[in-house]
Amino acid sequence: MTEEPNLSADELIERLEPSLSRGRRVRALVALLAGLAGTVFVTALWWSEPGALPARTQLAFGLLTVFCLAWACYGGWLLTRRVPLFATDRVIAAWIALVASVTTTGGVAAVAVQRGTGLGVALAIGGLFVAAALVLAVRAHGRRAALLRRKRELLGEEEV
Repeated sequence: MTEEPNLSADELIERLEPSLSRGRRVRALVALLAGLAGTVFVTALWWSEPGALPARTQLAFGLLTVFCLAWACYGGWLLTRRVPLFATDRVIAAWIALVASVTTTGGVAAVAVQRGTGLGVALAIGGLFVAAALVLAVRAHGRRAALLRRKRELLGEEEV
């Protein structure tokens, strides 16, 4: 039986959690491609509109483009990581989803109020998306905290 060399805590952590598993690489690639495709689609639709669009429509197209770019940047950032992330990727994704769902719900609710129809439906459906994103954010922060706590334990560091 061969004896393994003594590993530092950092080396042990790197062996325990690969920096980017195959599943995470696939999810990162999907986020990158979906974000880029969404950006191309929304901007093409925006630019192809005849005549001047109202300011709120311009704002909606701009926000949708920003959300798509955020997902594309997230996917690209995740694909370039070569170190253990300790669930940072999950926290970032959850915050993107939360900001996008809150903003979209607010926009749809504002349109519903302006038109005088469907505010309850807009808030109910938007609220479901916001609640789901909030649950994901809480879970992601919890997972990250647990991983960082375990890392400190392995490194023998005191909690601050």
